[in-house]
Amino acid sequence: MAAYVITRINVTDPAQYEEYKKLSPGAAAAHGGKFIVRGGESVTLEGPIEDRRLVVLEFPDIDSAKAFYDSELYVQARAVRAGAAEFQMVAVEGA
Repeated sequence: MAAYVITRINVTDPAQYEEYKKLSPGAAAAHGGKFIVRGGESVTLEGPIEDRRLVVLEFPDIDSAKAFYDSELYVQARAVRAGAAEFQMVAVEGA
């Protein structure tokens, strides 16, 4: 069953965050992940206004999503991102 990593991000250092953005695609691809949403315009349809950057990745299954997060490549990407953004990241199984 596919799994999705959903991330809400408040970028605090755009230049440093750009360096992180260069590293994360390779880490995701190494575990079968692909970006479905990577920023872009969003509109809040209900509830409190969401003004954070939204990113959604699709993985073959939840184990692949977890392997991505714990992988050496993504640990390196997270180190580059440290101090550049406030992150909330969840993995959820999909249909």
